[in-house]
Amino acid sequence: MKFLPKGLWPVMLTPFTESNGLDLPALEQLTEFYVTAGAKGLFANCLSSEMFHLTDEERLVITKTVVKASNGKVPVIATGSFGNEISVTATFIKRIYDTGVEAVVISTSQLCIEPDQDDVFKSKMETLLEATGSIPLGLYECPVPYKRLMSPDLMKWMAHTNRFLFHKDTSCNLADIKMKLKAIEGTRLGFYNAHIPTGADSILFGAQGLAPISANFYPELLSYLLDALEQEGKTEKLEKLNKSLIMMDSIIHNNYPYTAKQFLIARGLKMTSSCRISRVNWQSGDFKNTDSVMNIFKQLCEELNIEIVRL
Repeated sequence: MKFLPKGLWPVMLTPFTESNGLDLPALEQLTEFYVTAGAKGLFANCLSSEMFHLTDEERLVITKTVVKASNGKVPVIATGSFGNEISVTATFIKRIYDTGVEAVVISTSQLCIEPDQDDVFKSKMETLLEATGSIPLGLYECPVPYKRLMSPDLMKWMAHTNRFLFHKDTSCNLADIKMKLKAIEGTRLGFYNAHIPTGADSILFGAQGLAPISANFYPELLSYLLDALEQEGKTEKLEKLNKSLIMMDSIIHNNYPYTAKQFLIARGLKMTSSCRISRVNWQSGDFKNTDSVMNIFKQLCEELNIEIVRL
């Protein structure tokens, strides 16, 4: 049975040129940055990648670029579900898989419309599984266009199909996370939490890793946290780090992913802050908040003897 590695799985950004075309050299540098900073896998063509603002061909190009740039150092996964027409989704899943990814991710909000109940979702998923042969799959509780959370029963059923390797959870609720982890226990479905406030606790309860947006700012801190939790459990030192990460997380969501691109530029990444999704103009206070996060990041790295990746 194949398992995906434990640890940090950044939800990747898509760098754009000033004219909003794909900036593939920047994407290659970004890929190398994540890997050097301790990522154990990469989630390309996801919401942070502005996937709903890409064409199918662009989705394929960025996924191929990340697979090639990662050079086998870490596995890559990518979203393959856009729209609720099963035959169209199945065809695109095959095309994404052909780029060399380890698994193709299905957004749970794509197969059904919001009012549909779990039985409808399960029926459509069964059809999709049949239409995609033996391709390894993943799940993503993507909050766009609406958030469809998986019930423990659905999680258990999907885990036991033996087709699913990855689940990105956005429930943000530790009680729900515990029930889901219990439901998939003993299977190869890996549980990766998107939510920093419940992140460390979810790891201690059996989650395989984290896939948060903060990996687009300071992945070194998250890699350190996960490695230390694995080796030491929740120590006083890690509790202090975790509290800082939670505080920083409340700031970086503002105007994302523009904030992440600005942050990485400040760190030395050769990219623009161009985004295809709409954003609000920054005020002076926004710049001060981001500068504050940068200072905290550097201070924590110094205190914990964490090497900052130089770009």
